Amino acid sequence: MILDSINEPADLKGLTLPQLAQLAAEIRSRIVTTVDATGGHLASSLGVVELTIALHRTFKSPLDKIVWDVGHQSYAHKLLTGRRERFSTIRQHGGLSGFTDREESPHDPFGAGHASTSISAALGMAIARDLAGESYNVIAVVGDGSLTGGMAFEALNHAGHLGTRLIVVLNDNGMAISPNVGALSRLFSRLRLDRRYYRAREEASHVVTRLPRTHWLQLIGGRIKKGVKGMIIPSMFWEELGFTYIGPIDGHDLAELEATLAQAGEYDLRPILVHVVTKKGKGHRPAEDDAVGFHGVSPNQGKKVNTLSYSEVFSQTVLRLARENPKIIAVTAAMPEGTGLSLLADEFPERVFDVGICEQHAVTFAAGLATHGFIPIVAIYSTFLQRALDQIIHDVCLQNLPVIFAIDRGGIVGEDGKTHQGTFDLSYLSFIPNLVLASPKDESELQHLLNTAVRANRPFALRYPRGSGSSVLLSEVWQELPIGKGEVLRGGEDVGILAIGVTVAPALEAAHRLAEKGIECTVVNARFVKPLDSSLILDVARRTKRVVTVEENALWGGFGSVVVDLLDSSHITDLRVERIGLPDEFVEHGSQEVLRAKYNLDADGIAQRVISSFPELIPSKEEKR
Repeated sequence: MILDSINEPADLKGLTLPQLAQLAAEIRSRIVTTVDATGGHLASSLGVVELTIALHRTFKSPLDKIVWDVGHQSYAHKLLTGRRERFSTIRQHGGLSGFTDREESPHDPFGAGHASTSISAALGMAIARDLAGESYNVIAVVGDGSLTGGMAFEALNHAGHLGTRLIVVLNDNGMAISPNVGALSRLFSRLRLDRRYYRAREEASHVVTRLPRTHWLQLIGGRIKKGVKGMIIPSMFWEELGFTYIGPIDGHDLAELEATLAQAGEYDLRPILVHVVTKKGKGHRPAEDDAVGFHGVSPNQGKKVNTLSYSEVFSQTVLRLARENPKIIAVTAAMPEGTGLSLLADEFPERVFDVGICEQHAVTFAAGLATHGFIPIVAIYSTFLQRALDQIIHDVCLQNLPVIFAIDRGGIVGEDGKTHQGTFDLSYLSFIPNLVLASPKDESELQHLLNTAVRANRPFALRYPRGSGSSVLLSEVWQELPIGKGEVLRGGEDVGILAIGVTVAPALEAAHRLAEKGIECTVVNARFVKPLDSSLILDVARRTKRVVTVEENALWGGFGSVVVDLLDSSHITDLRVERIGLPDEFVEHGSQEVLRAKYNLDADGIAQRVISSFPELIPSKEEKR
């Protein structure tokens, strides 16, 4: 196999075009086989195989800097940059990251897991190069989906203003995770599908090459080419931004790719954009036919799962609520399928808004809706909602507007790793005035809390985990839960375990195991981080004098910190408190089960922490007799 002989990008240089075509097929086969076993981002990486080969044959990584937007399209890049032998470990605990990672390889000049960052980072590298008097190339590879993000436009605007040498490769496949939205996406679609451009470009080039080589005729020839482009791209979009535009070119034609990238590498007058058209999922028919479904896949995709995920329960609940209340509107940032809103969009398309990769806009857009009596539900993954913190504070909570934040993927997400772990939301939301912050113990309670949020008439954040829960029976009749009130699930006088969200079930199981050792625990489903059920928590603390908080969130500023602040102000004597949660670090990739065990967030870990924190509770041998 040719792939087995590629240990670094330099090994690509001597290969012929037929050998490169075979290499591309081998790369696709290795990606499909590996992702089937480990899960991962399949369709996006399959679409850029030829582009990746061409980039590494044209440029000299790591001297030249290739910055991959999001990083989920970097699997072929990893295979060609010395990580082939470890590729089977991708997304596994202790293995390769599913995204680019500076700590993993010098060929990853910038780590990424969120969209729309590559042009900003690449521009910073280009200016750093200029200031140091160096001359290497900097290339940002960005998908057309990422260009729906405002940050990408800010970077393009700044790059055009500075005019420094920078190459932006636009990987245009017409798809982000879900179909792209917005005017720019429509422009790309128009260009991608318009045969007039290709035909006119060829005819114009043919005419120009036949003109005599005099200065004024060459000038006319250039204007002919520019005029053809202007017919298809209104107002010369990229040129107006300060970029020289090349394309569109076939992203699966290696010869054309290499020739174009080589030309771009030699251009030093101003930033250049290379428009490459690719097919997401290329070379794997299931992924070509269903690019959304095969964007991110689970191991052995297609295996039947009998339990509903939290996202599916959210989807069904919102649909039923929307049928009952026409004021409910749903907003998402390029994730209608992932957040479960596609079901609602099928029935009420006029009440579901996908704003693209624009989390900041999504939140303020929802705030505007709320000022006119609507009830917006903003469904965004925890790790992506971080991008809109100012809008949550300034545009929603400061004005006390009834916007509901449905925060999917809260807590440990798993194999997607540190860029996607939703481990900070309880911390970055708990300090905001006016905001209710809740997390359900199971899928049924998610229904009740959503019902409560819709009726609360105030800002309300509802955080729930990835995957399936405890498979409890869903409720036919939904309650309106009292805001700020928890519930006692089990009584005991030795220890009070206060748990929130997904940690409630293992905390309850830990209490059962501790009871077998003679340690009786009160277990509280706190439900609300804000407002806290202060009276319930203080009552448990006074009775047990030993309190353990459990959360799948960073300990700094999280649920446990809020409880400790409450207990400190109560001046309860002889009180001892232990907090179980995530330490002050970014959580690496690995399965949810492995990571929860690592951080003592499963039943065994919680029970052991109780015993190690309060060893006096273990009955002596004399007492056992």
